[in-house]
Amino acid sequence: MRRLPVGLLVLGLAVPLAACGQDRFEAYCERVEEHQVALTEAVAEGGPDALLGVLPRLQDISEAAPRDVTDEWQQVVGRLEVLEAALEDAGVDAADYDRAEPPAGLADADRAAIDGAARELVRPTTVAALQSVETQVRDVCGTPLYQ
Repeated sequence: MRRLPVGLLVLGLAVPLAACGQDRFEAYCERVEEHQVALTEAVAEGGPDALLGVLPRLQDISEAAPRDVTDEWQQVVGRLEVLEAALEDAGVDAADYDRAEPPAGLADADRAAIDGAARELVRPTTVAALQSVETQVRDVCGTPLYQ
């Protein structure tokens, strides 16, 4: 039996693995590009429900994210999911919620859950995670997450 040089064996394994990695980035970048306009519009509009309105798009992108930023994506998306759940549990529309003048009849526990989720969303760890995601998208995909 003839033996292959170790270098050829390593190269033979590395090429398919690199191709798989490239496909992973391609899928990720395609999702970023697919949702970029909606994300840009949401950021431009601002408002209390801007990111909640594009949460499904952020979830879609995060599902394709490379391993090196999955924690950051989970931080951002997870905080938005918690806020969305708190609002839904309270029966409150994010666009209409005003912390200074909450809806009549809003239970104290619901208000506390909404306020707590909103605070977590703007904590430095979540802001830093979003900045890391934005930087990584720009570096890997050559385009911003939103413009």
